[in-house]
Amino acid sequence: MYPKAIFQQARTLAAAALTGALLSAFSLSAQAYEFDLETKTVTLNSGFKMPIAGLGTYALSDEECHAVVSTLLDNGGRLIDTATVYGTEKAVGEAVRASKVPRSEVFVTTKLYPNEFASAREALEDSLKRLDLEYIDLVLLHHPGRGDVAAYKVLEQAVREGKVRSIGLSNWYIEELEDFLPQVSITPAVVQNEIHPYYQEKEVVAYIQDKDIVVNGYSPFGGRGHTEDLFSDPVIKGIAAAHQVTPAQVVLRWNIQRGVIVIPGTENPDYVRENLDIFDFALTKEEMDAIAALDRNEKHEWY
Repeated sequence: MYPKAIFQQARTLAAAALTGALLSAFSLSAQAYEFDLETKTVTLNSGFKMPIAGLGTYALSDEECHAVVSTLLDNGGRLIDTATVYGTEKAVGEAVRASKVPRSEVFVTTKLYPNEFASAREALEDSLKRLDLEYIDLVLLHHPGRGDVAAYKVLEQAVREGKVRSIGLSNWYIEELEDFLPQVSITPAVVQNEIHPYYQEKEVVAYIQDKDIVVNGYSPFGGRGHTEDLFSDPVIKGIAAAHQVTPAQVVLRWNIQRGVIVIPGTENPDYVRENLDIFDFALTKEEMDAIAALDRNEKHEWY
C-alpha cells in the first residue's frame, strides 16, 4: 500500500486528469449547466454561483448547528442548507456572522413550508430576521401545497427587491413542474429533491436539468435510518476500497459527477470534513454505471 501522502498525490493527479473529461460529459448530457470542479461551484440561471457541496442542518440543536456550520466554513465549505421548519436559521446566521469568511462567499439556502404560503411575505421577512445576513442566497418552497404559486410570486418580488438572490422549489417532480412552471415569471434556479443511489430519479433529474435548472439532492445517504444499509452495499464498499475513500465520499462524488449538488447532514464535525473531501478523486464510467444499477426506486421521505 502506498504511504498516505503518495496516495493522496495519486488521487489528486487522477482527478485532475479526469476533470476535463467529466466536464465534457456533463455538457453532452441533458443538463444545460456545468459544474466547475476547480471552484466547486455552478452558475445558476439567475447568474449567481452556488457551491456544489455543502451541509444540511435538519434535526440539529442550536449548539450542534453552530459547531458544524463553523467547521464547514473553517474547512472551505460555503453552502449551508436550512429551512423555517428546521428551526436552525438563527444558529446558521450566528455561525456565519461569527466566522471570518466574507458574507459574499457564503451561500445560504432556506425554505418556506406550505403552512406559510398564505403569509409568505411575513414568513420571508421572519427568515431574513432570524438569519440576519442582509439577504438570502436561495429560497425554496419546501414542497407543493395550496397557494404555492402565489407564494412563489412573493419570492419573485423579493428577488426584484434584492432581499433574495435566487429562488426555487423542493420536492417537485415532473407532473408538478409541468403544471407550475407556466404560471410563474422567474424560472426556478434550483429544484431540491431526495436523491441517493437507491432512489436516483433519473427521468426527473434529466427533465429538470434540461430546463437549465440545477438539481440539488437531499438525503444523499438515504436518510436517517437508512444510511448503514447504503454504506454496507457491496458495490459502494468495493468502489470505496478501490479509491481508499469512505462509502460516504463515493456517494457524494457519484452525485457530483451526475451534476447533482449535495448537502449531507451531520452533527459530527469530523464527517463535515470528510464530506467536503470529494474533489481529489473521480469515479470511472464503469463505477458510475455500477452505482446507477443500484436504483431501487426506494423513496424514504413522505413527500
